[in-house]
Amino acid sequence: MSGKSSWFRRKNKKSSSDDAPVLGQAPEFDSAALESERGIATSPLNDSVAFAGNRKKHGNRARNRLIMAISCFVGIYAVIGGRLVYYGMQGGDNEGYRAGAASTLAARPDILDRNGEVLATDIKTASLYAEPKKIADPDETLELLATVLPNLDWESTYRRLKSGAGFVWIQRGLTPRQQSQIMALGVPGIGFRTEKSRFYPGGPTASHIVGLVNIDNQGIAGMEKYIDSQGLSDLRMAGLAQPDNLEPFRLSIDLRVQHIMRDELVRAVEKYRAIAAGAVVLNAKTGEVVAMASVPDFDPNNPYNALEKDRLNRMSAGTYEMGSTIKSFTTAMALDSGKFNLESKFDATRPITIGRQTIRDFHGKARWLTLAEVFIYSSNIGSGKEVDAIGIEGHREFLKRVGLLDRMQTELPEVARPVEPRVWKKVHSITISYGHGMMTTPLQTAVAAAALVNGGKLIPPTFLPRTQDEANAVATQVLKPKTSDDMRYLYRLNSEIGSGRRAEVKGYRVGGKTGTAEKVINGRYSKDVRFNAFLAAFPMDDPTYVVLTIIDEPKPEEGKLSATAGLNAAPMVANIIRRSASFLGVSPDFAQDNAPILAAYEND
Repeated sequence: MSGKSSWFRRKNKKSSSDDAPVLGQAPEFDSAALESERGIATSPLNDSVAFAGNRKKHGNRARNRLIMAISCFVGIYAVIGGRLVYYGMQGGDNEGYRAGAASTLAARPDILDRNGEVLATDIKTASLYAEPKKIADPDETLELLATVLPNLDWESTYRRLKSGAGFVWIQRGLTPRQQSQIMALGVPGIGFRTEKSRFYPGGPTASHIVGLVNIDNQGIAGMEKYIDSQGLSDLRMAGLAQPDNLEPFRLSIDLRVQHIMRDELVRAVEKYRAIAAGAVVLNAKTGEVVAMASVPDFDPNNPYNALEKDRLNRMSAGTYEMGSTIKSFTTAMALDSGKFNLESKFDATRPITIGRQTIRDFHGKARWLTLAEVFIYSSNIGSGKEVDAIGIEGHREFLKRVGLLDRMQTELPEVARPVEPRVWKKVHSITISYGHGMMTTPLQTAVAAAALVNGGKLIPPTFLPRTQDEANAVATQVLKPKTSDDMRYLYRLNSEIGSGRRAEVKGYRVGGKTGTAEKVINGRYSKDVRFNAFLAAFPMDDPTYVVLTIIDEPKPEEGKLSATAGLNAAPMVANIIRRSASFLGVSPDFAQDNAPILAAYEND
C-alpha cells in the first residue's frame, strides 16, 4: 500500500505543475488580450490590479488542490484502518491460518532406531480449508463434504462456514483418496493446503518411547517432545527447521527387540486376562534402553485414545509396589554392609509382630534360614530381620544410593516420582524390605538392578546411543564388587531351583527374582488382586542385559489355581529372551548348562 501511495503522490504533483484543468472548474483565459481585443486601453495601474487578482485566484486554486489531496489521503487511510479493524474482529480464524502455516511448514528430523530403521518421519499431506465469504450455501457445502468426510462435526463445521471469515480449517491431514473425492465434488469456496505431517511406520510398536506430535507437528510426548526441547523449537521459530538442516535423530532402541517385546506383552494380557503388562530390556553395562513397552498403548498415527488413563506408560510414568523384587536390594544391602555373608543365619521360626501388624511368610519354613535361603524362599520374615539389623537410616540411605527414592533422570519426559513414607518408622522399614509401603517405577527398578549385577555401578538410563567410555564417565560406584558377585550367584541359583525356574532359557544362563505384590483395594491389601513382576539378567556369568516384566491383575491360567509371578511374569521373560537374544548379540552356551550347581536347597 505504501508503494501505491507514493505512486499516487507523484502523479498528483505532476498534474499540479502542468496547471491541468480541474474537473468542475472553468478554464483560464488571458484577460489582457481579451480587453485589447474589445478596444479597452491598458495602463500600468490596470496591469497591477490584474496581476494581484490573478495571484489571488491562483492561490485559491492551490489551496483547493491541497485540500483535495489531503481528503484523498484521509479517505484511503480510513479505508485501510477499517479493513484492519475488520480483520481484527475476524482474528481467530486468520490467526489460526497464519500460525498453522508457520508451524506446519517446519520440518522435523527423522527418528531412527540404533540400526537405522525409521521410527518417525515427515510426509506431505493435504489439509482442507474454506473461505466462508465465498460460500453462498453453507448447508449444501456441508452436506457435500460429509459424503467424503462422514466424521465431520456438523455443528462446529456449520458454524465456521457461516462465520463470514476469510479462512477457516475444515479438516487437517486428508488421505490422497479423500482429497481426490472432495476435488471431484466441485464445491466453491474450499481449497487444499499442503502440510507436513508425522508418520510412524511401526504404528504402536514403540509409541510410548517415540511419543507423538500435535496437529501443528510439534512434539507433545515421548522423544518427539524431547527433540523439541533440544533446540528444534528455536529453529522452528527462526524459520530454519528445513529438511536440509536437520540430521536424523538416532535412539538406542532396537526395533526388532521392541517388536518382539510388545508382541509378548499383548499375548500375556490375553493369556492371563490381565488389565495391563509392560517390559524393558536394559543394557546393564551402558544404561541404554534397548526396548521398552507398555500395553495397552496407542497408535501415534491415529492417537484418538492416547490420553485414556489405561494407555499410561507404566514402565516410567507409573509407580507401583514392586513386591518381592525389592528383596534383591534388601539382600544386597545386607551383604554390602559387611555384617552378613551368604551363610549368615536369620530366625524365621515365628512371624514378626509390630503393634497390631503381623508379618508372615507366604510359604514359611518355620526354621532358621541362611541369607541365601531367605532370598531363594523369598522370606518376608528373613528380609525384615535383615533391615532391622541395618537400621532405618541405613536402610533408607541404601535405597536412595541405588536410585529408588529419587525421580529418575533421563530423556523421556514421562517419568514419575517414587513414593515413600513421609516419616520412616520401624514398621515402614520392615514392610518395605519385602516390597510393600514404597512405590517406584519399573524402569527405575531395572536400572537399580543393573548395579547389582554389573559390578556395582549405577548408570543413568538413556534412550540415546552411548559408548562404554561414555557410560563409565557417568557411572557411580554404589556397591562393592564382591556384593555384585554374590547377587549374580543368588539370581542364577533362584532360576535354577527357586521361584524363577520358569524364566530359564537353555543356553542363556538367566537369573532373576520374582515379585508378587498384593494391590490395595479400598484401602486394604487384597489377596486376590496382584501386581506381578520378574526381574532378570543374562548371561549371569557376565550380565549384559537386564530384563524386567510386569503384569497387572493377572488371572490364573486355564487349568491352574494360582496367578503368582512365577507362573506369568517369569515365562514372559523367558519368551522375550528366547526370541531376542540373537538380535542382542548373545550367543547360547549349552556347556554352561551342564556345570554343577554350587549349592542346593530344598524347594517348595
